[in-house]
Amino acid sequence: MPSTPTPAPDGAVGPTTPDAATPPTTPPADTTPTAAVRAVRPTVDVQDVRTPRVHHPSSLLGAALATVGAALVVVLSTYAQNTTTGVAEDVRGFADLLRNVLFVPVNVLVGFTTVVVPIAVLTELAIRRLGRQLLQSVLAAVGAMLLVSALYWTFHTFGSQTLVQGLSVRLRGEWTLTIPEYSAMLTALLTVAGPRTRRRTVRWSWNLLWVATGVVLITAGASLPGIAVALLVGRVAGLGVQYLGGVDPERAYGAALLAGIRRAGVEPATVVRVPDPALEADRDDATVAAVAALPPATPARRALARASADRLYHVTTTDGRDLDLLVFDGDRQVVGMLTRLWRSLRLRGIEGRSALSLRQATERAALLSYAATAAGVRTPPLLSVSEAEDSMFLLQTGTDDAVPLSELDGDDVDDDVLREIWAQLRLAHKAGIAHRALTSEIILVQRTSHRPRVWITAWEQGDVAANELARRLDTTQLVALLALRVGATRALESAAAALPAAETESIGPLLQTVTLPRHTREEMRAHKEVLAELRSALVARLPEADVQPQQLVRFGARTILTILLTVVAVFVVLTTINIRDIGPVLAESDWRFSVLAFALGLLTLVGAALAFVAFSPVKLSVWRATLVQTAATFVALAAPAGIGPAALNLRMLTRRGVSGTLAGATVALVQVSQFITTLLLLLVLTVTSGLHSPTSFSVPPAALVALGVVAAGVGIALLFPGIRTWVQRTVGPTVRQTLPRLIEVLGQPWRLVLAVGGNVLMTMGYVLAFDACLAALGQQASLVQVALVYLTGNTAGSIVPTPGGVGAVDFALLTGLSTIANINPGVATTIALLFRVLTYWLRIPLGWIAMRHLQRTGEL
Repeated sequence: MPSTPTPAPDGAVGPTTPDAATPPTTPPADTTPTAAVRAVRPTVDVQDVRTPRVHHPSSLLGAALATVGAALVVVLSTYAQNTTTGVAEDVRGFADLLRNVLFVPVNVLVGFTTVVVPIAVLTELAIRRLGRQLLQSVLAAVGAMLLVSALYWTFHTFGSQTLVQGLSVRLRGEWTLTIPEYSAMLTALLTVAGPRTRRRTVRWSWNLLWVATGVVLITAGASLPGIAVALLVGRVAGLGVQYLGGVDPERAYGAALLAGIRRAGVEPATVVRVPDPALEADRDDATVAAVAALPPATPARRALARASADRLYHVTTTDGRDLDLLVFDGDRQVVGMLTRLWRSLRLRGIEGRSALSLRQATERAALLSYAATAAGVRTPPLLSVSEAEDSMFLLQTGTDDAVPLSELDGDDVDDDVLREIWAQLRLAHKAGIAHRALTSEIILVQRTSHRPRVWITAWEQGDVAANELARRLDTTQLVALLALRVGATRALESAAAALPAAETESIGPLLQTVTLPRHTREEMRAHKEVLAELRSALVARLPEADVQPQQLVRFGARTILTILLTVVAVFVVLTTINIRDIGPVLAESDWRFSVLAFALGLLTLVGAALAFVAFSPVKLSVWRATLVQTAATFVALAAPAGIGPAALNLRMLTRRGVSGTLAGATVALVQVSQFITTLLLLLVLTVTSGLHSPTSFSVPPAALVALGVVAAGVGIALLFPGIRTWVQRTVGPTVRQTLPRLIEVLGQPWRLVLAVGGNVLMTMGYVLAFDACLAALGQQASLVQVALVYLTGNTAGSIVPTPGGVGAVDFALLTGLSTIANINPGVATTIALLFRVLTYWLRIPLGWIAMRHLQRTGEL
């Protein structure tokens, strides 16, 4: 590497002398292309790649939140007019007094603000030669005014009178829609112009805008909702332009970078950027050329750059030391903070505390580094911390001759290396430190003449005073990444040799991809069999180990979809109710049949409990099993139909010492038996209805055609090997689970009789409860029709993932009553809702009581 600077390319920081009084000349930030930056001083060689524009995710998030806020203001102004009008009336009382006190008319104040603020802000941007930012500020201001004009037209054209009046204020005796355009324009302009801390005109312009807004509000020049909408629309326009156009990075580059290094207490001779994945993924030609011009980095530095989401530099000092400089940037910290916040909300205890600022993130990284070093863990010692621009620096020693575990073959990772890796992690855990992000990139192996030395780096996501779950996560992550390198058996053997049996056994429930860092998850997706092999190896070594996955995810994409579908379904069902049609029917209803339907719904819980007791591998009381089924009615508030009882049954069995595999097989057998019993019962009802009913029930030809098409489609699909393989892979595990338990049950006829009786009691209880709801509203249908409608609705609830089948079951029931039983749609809707209220909603309080009781007694 040359010790003297080479000529700087276009857009780079040029050379200067160490004692120069003037700062180095830099081109305008808005016109600087991405390029390699060299030679800030004659004695320093800087090779860097500067990011020209940054698209802040926080801008996109802020624009989305402002949009939601504006929509809420419009809704509140429409449906909470008493509140907004009351506030307006309260402040309007000060209008006359304020007009007498103010010696400057309000219109003059507003005009002054509207004219002077843009001129002052744009002038400062022009003086600072921030042409792109100046142009974006103007575009944001124009965009805000266009959005306000569009809102005016939309509200006047499509808005109701209530909505328009909610955003209006009384001017000259008339209600006038007011959304101040100047407020939106100034808000958008100031949002893009820059932060208050870096632009003096922006700081006092915001203050002047708030004063003018307050005066206009108090003097009744605009309505409170109108002003709020204008300010939020301005934020939407400003943040939207800021995100789409990007902003000049406030990161420390060039002279600022060197100044930060010197504040850390060292004098640099060379500073070389280590490419990271984000830099290498940039397709800009200038960036590609600049990255290609960088000298190659050591394997350890390449691995550290890949593991970190921040900038990494190789710094050579004037006294001959090789150091690593980790630079935390404020804009990248926003991305990491949002990611950690999302994971902490979605997952239970997996994600650590979310850093709230750049300084907090840096201080946390420094604390973890110092703590790991004090604990005796072999990690690069942290030398100092400093700050420059919107960046924080961590300066630490390097590990030039170490190699990351990711670049070693399985044969190169011998038992000595495995023992040393576990020894380093044990040192950290004994000191109460957890890493939380162990990957093969941050574990470095250094070969020496005696024995290998292992380094653990990148402690930024770690915890001090870590809890047991955090340490278990570390152990699980290390076992998983070692399994990818040396195989599941060797990885588990190395863990068992270093850990007590209880700690080794505790990783079983955490062997799932959600507990692994992103890099390890990506590797695991390419080798999906590794986790299964780890579970098998753990059970083979410790037969009593529980490998049933622990519930760590609070909610996922399916839960969000479930909530949305539930809201839509409830809305659809409620809007289908026709009060005119159902009024006379409700007036003639018989409440006694409703009581009977509720009692029959409770009887179904006893039937489900009998089937559960029949298939249970351990002795259960019918009362306890019934309480579990009752508690499942409360769980159905958050789980799709059928999932709640299965989960609680599984929990009850495992709490009584049944292994996870056997408990899963029992629960699967219960569900399969319910399905088979239901089909046989429907067949019996169809035959008996045809024999004894004076009116024959015939299936519509369209239904027969549909069944034939479905059957033909299934048959054709099974001709393809790929589909047959998928079906075998999907159905095969259930069959293999249930078959041994079924054979065992068949050897005990009383269990089979009890199971069939319980399933019949459960299914017929629901069918008869549904029939009682028809009778309560004076409607009649054959039993087979009622059974067919109910089973159709129950199937829909199992397919559509809404809690308790809300919406899906209701819609299927009213559709079935309308088509199969020829009942008026309005009356059918009422019957469906009555049935669901009696057999679903009214049982939820009982389920909550049962759940609390079972939790207190330790059953769940």
